[in-house]
Amino acid sequence: MPDFFTALLIVCAILVLYVLNCIKILREYERGVIFTLGRVSPQPYGPGIIFVFKPIQQMVRISLRQDVLEVPPQDVITRDNVTIKVNAVVTLYVVNPNDAAIKVANYVYQTSQLAQTTLRTVLGEVELDELLSHRDKLNVRIQSIMDQRTEPFGVKVISVEVKQVDLPDQMQRAMAKQAEAEREKRSKIIHAEGEFNAAQKLVDAATLMATQPMTLQLRYLQTLTEIGVEKNTTIIFPLPLEMMTLFNKLGLTAPPRLEAEKK
Repeated sequence: MPDFFTALLIVCAILVLYVLNCIKILREYERGVIFTLGRVSPQPYGPGIIFVFKPIQQMVRISLRQDVLEVPPQDVITRDNVTIKVNAVVTLYVVNPNDAAIKVANYVYQTSQLAQTTLRTVLGEVELDELLSHRDKLNVRIQSIMDQRTEPFGVKVISVEVKQVDLPDQMQRAMAKQAEAEREKRSKIIHAEGEFNAAQKLVDAATLMATQPMTLQLRYLQTLTEIGVEKNTTIIFPLPLEMMTLFNKLGLTAPPRLEAEKK
C-alpha cells in the first residue's frame, strides 16, 4: 500500500507539472498560432491564458505591434547616371498571424530584403533632382509597391521614409556652383528690374516737369542748395532757363562755355 500511494503521488505530481507547463500566457499585443499534429488552427489564439498540450500541439508567438526596420545604405544609380547611397526606414505590422507564421520563414527579414530591392528599383528610375525635391511622392510609391508584395504573407507596410541621401563630393561641389550661379542670375535680374523701374520713373518725372517749366527751375535751385551744403571748391554759375530757350531758338545745341579759374 505505501508503494501504491507513493506511485500515485508521483503520477499526480507529474500531471500537475505537465498541466502547468501547458499553460501559456499571451500578452495583449501577442497572438498564438497553434499547430495540432502539424495542422494549423483556423484562428490564432490570445490574448490571455491558453493551453498548449505538448508534444501534440506547438505554438508560434506573433507580435502585432508596429516594427521599424532600418534599410542599410544602398548603392543606387539614378536615371541621369549619378551614383548615390540611400538608406530608408520601414514601418510595418502583422495583420494576419497565420499567414505570417506559415507563408514565410521570417517575415521581418523578408520585408527587409524586399525594401532593399524596391528602394534600388524605384530610385533608379528617377533623376537626382526629382529624388531631392519630390521625396514624399517617392516614399508613397515605394510604400505602395512593398505593401502589395508583403500582403500575401500577412504584413502591412505603413510607411517608407527615405532617411538620408549621400552624394559624391564632386556632385556636391557642382550643385553648390549651380546654386551660386542661380543666385547670381537672380541678383542681376533684380538689379536690371530696378534700373528699368528707375528709368521709367525718370521718364514720368521728365514728362511731368515739361508741363510746368517752373518745376524744373525749383528742382535746379534745390540741387544747388544740396551741393552748397557740402564742403568743396566747385564754383557754379546759375544760368537762367530763359537763356536756354533762347539758345534753342537760335539753333544752338549748347550755350557758350564759361570757365572759371581758381587761384
